[in-house]
Amino acid sequence: MANTSKASAKWAGALETGKGTINADTSGLFTDAPYDFKARLEGSNSIVSPEELLGAAHAACFSMAFSLVLGQEKGIAPKSIETRAEVTFDVTDAGPAITGIKLINKSWIDGLTEAEFQEIANVVKENCPVSKALKGVDITLEATLVA
Repeated sequence: MANTSKASAKWAGALETGKGTINADTSGLFTDAPYDFKARLEGSNSIVSPEELLGAAHAACFSMAFSLVLGQEKGIAPKSIETRAEVTFDVTDAGPAITGIKLINKSWIDGLTEAEFQEIANVVKENCPVSKALKGVDITLEATLVA
């Protein structure tokens, strides 16, 4: 049972001075969200970047996959799993690139030792669907188990 999610983007103008909009076509949760190249290089509080969207997708995927693995392997339902993804964009000698993703996780889970928690977190980091899709990017993980 495959599902295809849809999003779209429009762009006008040169890379450095142009502007664009992004839409979540399947859910309709946002339409015409602005994006531009400057936001990719410098960050912005009001303009989204592809890296921010990718980070949101990766954080959500990691959190859901963590819950899945906990249930399947340990029979545990987490109290809470919070994940932030820090996606780094840089202009390298090879051109513009996503050069790394750092997943920062804080989880409230009863019934796990620290070693079990770290082992599962690392398995999830390697195997959640978004991580698999991004195999060419260095992905690191900082995971904290809260008692």
